[in-house]
Amino acid sequence: MDSKFEDTMEKTGSPNDQDTFVHHAEAVWDQREPYGPTGFRGVFISSYAALCAAFAALGGMVFGYDQGVVSVVLVMPQFLARFPRVSETASGAGFWKGLLTAMIELGALIGALNQGWVADKISRKYSIIVAVIVFTVGSILQTASVDYAMLIVGRLIGGIGIGMLSMVAPLYISEISPPEIRGALLVLEELSIVAGICIAYWITYGTRYMRGEWSWRLPFLLQMIPSTVLGLGIIFFPFSPRWLASKGRDDEALQSLGKLRRLPVTDRRVQQEWFDIRAEVAFHRQTSAIKHPHLQSKSTVNSIKLELVSWTDCFRKGCWRRTHVGVGIMFFQQFVGINALIYYSPTLFATMGLNYSMQLIMSGVLNVTQLIGVSTSLWTIDRYGRRPLLLWGSFFMTVSHLIIAVFVGKYNKHWTDHRGPGWASVAFLLFYMLSFGSTWGPVPWAMPSEIFPSSLRAKGVALSTCSNWLNNFIIGLITPPLVQNTGFGAYTFFAIFCLLSLVWTFFFVPETRGRSLEQMDHVFKDTNSEEEEARRHAIEAEIIAAHHPTQNSRGKDQNMLREP
Repeated sequence: MDSKFEDTMEKTGSPNDQDTFVHHAEAVWDQREPYGPTGFRGVFISSYAALCAAFAALGGMVFGYDQGVVSVVLVMPQFLARFPRVSETASGAGFWKGLLTAMIELGALIGALNQGWVADKISRKYSIIVAVIVFTVGSILQTASVDYAMLIVGRLIGGIGIGMLSMVAPLYISEISPPEIRGALLVLEELSIVAGICIAYWITYGTRYMRGEWSWRLPFLLQMIPSTVLGLGIIFFPFSPRWLASKGRDDEALQSLGKLRRLPVTDRRVQQEWFDIRAEVAFHRQTSAIKHPHLQSKSTVNSIKLELVSWTDCFRKGCWRRTHVGVGIMFFQQFVGINALIYYSPTLFATMGLNYSMQLIMSGVLNVTQLIGVSTSLWTIDRYGRRPLLLWGSFFMTVSHLIIAVFVGKYNKHWTDHRGPGWASVAFLLFYMLSFGSTWGPVPWAMPSEIFPSSLRAKGVALSTCSNWLNNFIIGLITPPLVQNTGFGAYTFFAIFCLLSLVWTFFFVPETRGRSLEQMDHVFKDTNSEEEEARRHAIEAEIIAAHHPTQNSRGKDQNMLREP
């Protein structure tokens, strides 16, 4: 018997008392038998859940691929011949080029915001299929574009699909993952994004040598491959057990858990997780009934009103701290400068004195460096936690930006006479990408999908993802004038926000490593009143009693009712 379990029994009474089934904020492996080792090693133990997560993460590859394609397509002569409106010599080219890139962000914002209710209504699994269909329509329009208007519409529709996928893929992954490896599996989303950027960049770098319009049509066509694989493959994977429980399909939720964990449904670890999920769903459903008693009767009007008012619950007591963390972490992910470097890396390398060919090559190397950084987080995120990664990442990125700002400010007019500082700036830019990739790249995609309660998880993740796309859009607008008009000021600007991200993380971001999704109430201390704790206690006791009504033996109880 676990010594911590024995110690708790001495404080709370005999395990024959059903009210000893309580939640704790400690890591799950501190309180009960885990499903396997933590971090990357545990991925091989929970291989089926990892396979499901890897398939869902293909949605991230779609997002990343689009980023990588656009950065090279926009400078292709073949593309500019078809769409002269975005060429440098055209009147208002800056606006039309900005609109072309902004359509993805605008569409993604719309898609992410709407995916919240779609994922709640038809399931995480089926909403992925809907997102793939929308994205495929957009991709077909982009590939077949004959004028600027058709291309813009295709970008907007494709963006809606990307936004839907960027919201629901991490949500699905978080809800099917064992707590010991949830971080590592959520890293797959960012890993897929960066892999998509790298693949698209080098494919497009090669196709630019092709004659004719297939030099840019082919990259747009190829982006349908990962989305099609995702749409077909997800059909064969299980529903989220937490979504099933939220719909009252408890037996199906248990079967789904057993399948995902590759364990019999009678296994005490599966039973414990099943109890936790049902208790959390029941508690938040009861809390909603207390907050909105006039909306509980079954009618279409009340259902719509309850759906709308539940969005406001994300900003009320019991959830506002989580919304702050989810939206804030996505804000800082953009304002530490990452997408500014991806979109405009050739321009930034030009400020460091590199020629055109080397600018494009180093932009590709920059993406590969980020991919290496993200790969390390498969091991570190569950070993060291989310919070330490964010803090150290903020520190290293601040230092990188400041050093680059000094070099650019001092030698910007004389790079040909100072090749050493130029390459030193490139080295620190690569170090920045390595630092970002291993910290602020994966963690902001992981945390929002694990911190919200079941009743508001889809909406909370939708708000967080919308923050990402909105701030991505803002960065896209402000970076060109920053680089063009201030030189080293762009790096100073991002250094300030890197430093602010460190301060914000230190004061506001809690550690979620090792906690189950059902333990986040205690991590955020949202249910700290005696009345709320009493209600949760009663719900848990009722669920246990319904499945183990004749527990009279201490040994039997201890085997079945181990604490979370």
